[in-house]
Amino acid sequence: MQIEIDATDGQLLKALQDNARLTTGELAAMTGMSQSPCWRRVKRLEDAGLIAGYHARLDRRALGYGVMAFVTISIDSQDETLSLDFERAVRDIPEVVLCHGVSGPEDFVLIVVAQDLDAYSTLMQQKLRRLPGVKMVRTSFSLQEVKGLEGMPIPG
Repeated sequence: MQIEIDATDGQLLKALQDNARLTTGELAAMTGMSQSPCWRRVKRLEDAGLIAGYHARLDRRALGYGVMAFVTISIDSQDETLSLDFERAVRDIPEVVLCHGVSGPEDFVLIVVAQDLDAYSTLMQQKLRRLPGVKMVRTSFSLQEVKGLEGMPIPG
């Protein structure tokens, strides 16, 4: 369901993206609305799928993950069953924090975290290389995060 997003919707989306813990009262004050209409707008944005959930952004380093790697993987064939098996298996690896099927010479791009290089090496040997159909794995390590995933640009 696609809906029109006006300036007030944009304010609400940006505010919630920046701080999902804002109360309806705080959101209403920010947008110059009363609480009930503000709540209805937020509910409409949720129902339309623009707000997919509310999450806390965790600091990987504070959690002990000093290594972030970008891993590209090619699988043996474009067989749908093999791709689905790969996708199911990769979902079960908690260190894989993001996985996308991509166009180009590789089939998948993963973002992986590990405590250190030794832990990454173990993860690579015991889990990533053993994923269904893996033909080639290439790793690039993050040396510096210039811009992280802070949120989506809000239209309008």
